[in-house]
Amino acid sequence: MGKPTGFMDYKRKVSKAAEPKERIRNFNEFHEHLPREEQQLQGARCMECGVPFCQAGMDICGMTSGCPLHNLVPEWNDLVYMGNWEQAYNRLKKTNSFPEFTSRVCPALCEAACTCGLNGEPVATKENEYAIIENAYAQGYAKAQPPRVRTGKRVAVVGSGPAGLAVADQLNKRGHSVTVYERSDRIGGLLMYGIPNMKLDKKIVERKVKMMEEEGVAFITGADVGKDVKAETLLKDYHRVVLACGASNPRDITVPGRDAKGIYFAVDFLKANTKSLLDSGLEDGKYIGTKDKNVVIIGGGDTGNDCVGTVLRHGCKSVIQIEMMPKAPDSRAENNPWPEWPKVCKTDYGQEEAIAVFGHDPRIYESTVKEFVKDKNGSLKAVKIVKLVWEKEEKTGRMVRKEAAGSEQTLPAEIVLIAAGFLGSQKYVADAFRAELNERTNVKTAAGGYETSVKNVFVAGDMHRGQSLVVWAIREGREAARAVDESLMGYSNLMVQ
Repeated sequence: MGKPTGFMDYKRKVSKAAEPKERIRNFNEFHEHLPREEQQLQGARCMECGVPFCQAGMDICGMTSGCPLHNLVPEWNDLVYMGNWEQAYNRLKKTNSFPEFTSRVCPALCEAACTCGLNGEPVATKENEYAIIENAYAQGYAKAQPPRVRTGKRVAVVGSGPAGLAVADQLNKRGHSVTVYERSDRIGGLLMYGIPNMKLDKKIVERKVKMMEEEGVAFITGADVGKDVKAETLLKDYHRVVLACGASNPRDITVPGRDAKGIYFAVDFLKANTKSLLDSGLEDGKYIGTKDKNVVIIGGGDTGNDCVGTVLRHGCKSVIQIEMMPKAPDSRAENNPWPEWPKVCKTDYGQEEAIAVFGHDPRIYESTVKEFVKDKNGSLKAVKIVKLVWEKEEKTGRMVRKEAAGSEQTLPAEIVLIAAGFLGSQKYVADAFRAELNERTNVKTAAGGYETSVKNVFVAGDMHRGQSLVVWAIREGREAARAVDESLMGYSNLMVQ
């Protein structure tokens, strides 16, 4: 421990975000990060406590506390403070395949479990991670390292999101020949088209994919396995197949007027926007325009917030975000103690921007859509919503949500974006391989395992566990890679944690 009193000597400092009204003028990342010297002082704040909850990644009361990748957080925080940036990178890469992604999009479960945060502010671990990986690229530490020996084993990975890329990265390092099949026109899956550019610049994704190509991973785009590419072909041409297609089946809203023109799934909206941005700088017009339109977003999670930020950048007339759940408290409740994940209200970047532009929080809590109202041409013109209340059922005694009488409200809307989560994977891929699904429509495996009901076919990521975080997808990919390696070689030396 380089600085025993660091957590008392230095205050927490993080990158400075551009002002909301300034940053919505473009789709660029908008944080100005600390100079290296100041970032090193942030590393000094780490207490290197005897029980580092930051790297535990354990389940407490149904929520994850600490990093699911079990990142060696105290080690590389101390190395940052000592100025040993190369060794910090080596320790970070031991457990995390893609710190360039997690340092941008992870909600920082490590910081929520930081001991410093019990009675003060947590260590700026996410910012330290960003500094380590970007410094590594700048200094040349992060470079292609192709395996010296090839095993002669061939593996196909279906899907190039964070789970699929983690599988490919690990198995290629082991010396297996890996080919990744992606149905879209670009590699990255959720990282490319599910997360907007201002949150994760696509040059960062392309930089990592290029490095993986230099290391020997093959990528095939425009290959829709189960449709354009037959499952039988992959099973014949490869020793193992890994399915990592995500939980891409969006939850719909089935109320009167659902067929109105102007209603889109958030995933389609975000993909069209990013694709147009990358293809032509939005000049081709092949995106869902929201300029001067009233927009209603259904769903209060990260995807809903990303939609808020995106429609603001297009110049919407207004934006409202509908949430079914009540507003979380502004600070930890007594029944939600550290090191549990803090169930507190978070105002994310999109909501901050909406407040700056329109003067109020865009979220309406404890509400649901009752009807989509169409004009005479079948286009959306308004959304009827209703408040929800909890009531006890007489027969069962259970608390259930019901509509509050007389609480209907009509919101003007020409565009609705449905960001209500996902119901599981699109099952045509699993069907093509004849892989069994569980009751949640995820691909079925033995508990704690990754091999499907089909011999030599494995699964990882959201397609296996359901909709989750990028950091969980990476962990799943690393663990699935180890399982594949063991099945091919009889043992594995791949690092999982």
